[in-house]
Amino acid sequence: MPRAEASIIIAGDADRIFAITNDIARWPDLFLEYRGARVLSTVRHERFARLDFELTNAEGATWRSWRMLDYEQRIAIAQRQAPLFPFKYMHLTWSYEPVEQGVKMTWVQDFEMDPEAPTSNEQAITMMVAHMQKNQERFKNVLEAEKEKVG
Repeated sequence: MPRAEASIIIAGDADRIFAITNDIARWPDLFLEYRGARVLSTVRHERFARLDFELTNAEGATWRSWRMLDYEQRIAIAQRQAPLFPFKYMHLTWSYEPVEQGVKMTWVQDFEMDPEAPTSNEQAITMMVAHMQKNQERFKNVLEAEKEKVG
């Protein structure tokens, strides 16, 4: 199973960073490539929440996904639903580990490209890791700048 993984340390409180980075409505500001993000439903029960949402990228492609949040363990698990193409499947796990410098945020994407996709699994891994690192750096810059403004 192909896997792309990247981590970054963000200065700040783990609960705050978890909450902001999983606020789907903020994703067009946090991610470089999303121009639209719409939460379709939210169900929360104690430490867990399930979100169903729709994303639109800069090219105008739209897809739906679901996301399960564990507020106690600070883990987010997600899966792309429809349309799946160019993937056969796309499963994501984001984890947040408190460390001395702040929070180590790790993104893991387990996936497989559709045989009809123009990109191979190997090519996709390289692109995804670079993409994840670029977005994580953006998250870090935005969150740390907000932290400085708040004090």
